[in-house]
Amino acid sequence: MSLMKIFLDCSDIDLIKQSYSTGLIDGVTTNPSLMLKNGHQPMEVLKEISEIFPFHSSISAEVVGETEDDMLRMAEKYLEIGPNITIKVPSTRTGLRVCKKLSNDDIPVNVTLIFSANQAILASKVGATYVSPFIGRLNDQYWDGINLVEEISDVFSTHGSKTQVLAASIREPVQVARCFRVGADICTLPWDIFNKMYDHCLTDAGMEKFDSDWKKLQDAIK
Repeated sequence: MSLMKIFLDCSDIDLIKQSYSTGLIDGVTTNPSLMLKNGHQPMEVLKEISEIFPFHSSISAEVVGETEDDMLRMAEKYLEIGPNITIKVPSTRTGLRVCKKLSNDDIPVNVTLIFSANQAILASKVGATYVSPFIGRLNDQYWDGINLVEEISDVFSTHGSKTQVLAASIREPVQVARCFRVGADICTLPWDIFNKMYDHCLTDAGMEKFDSDWKKLQDAIK
């Protein structure tokens, strides 16, 4: 089992299939904003994503609603899709009550919109499978998103929490390594950030040099 998991933060089926074929993607996170961007019905999209991944993967499906019952009804519909569906709830009083009820039934829950270690602690106490600190949105407010990942990871490690730290809202490839370095279990990435992880200018220069020298070698031994 991979110790550093990479999820794709995406609802574009073609990009998800393409990325999954690399053997590097362990799961998917979605949210209403991503669904709106692609203009598809959430149930249809989630069903297609679920069918791409094995049953033990995690496909986060976000529930919305003003009450616990609203969220739980939506969760029930999502859970009918398949065993790899993880219910995503907000880090609010209502969201955490929903998390508690779902986790009591051994349903995996991703508590999202985490902006403090205190929020992560509360989510862990109600049985969250994952907590999702938002790196980019914190940095937008001149706070240190990477530092929050480290703080949560340290607290969870100290107290033996089984809740996994799923770093989200990642805006730059360099943030991926930094999140993993300070203890993130998972990073969820937009497709473009995942694709940029392959790249480095020195790799390109090195390949160009090797190709050039190989051609020279072939000419020399003719």
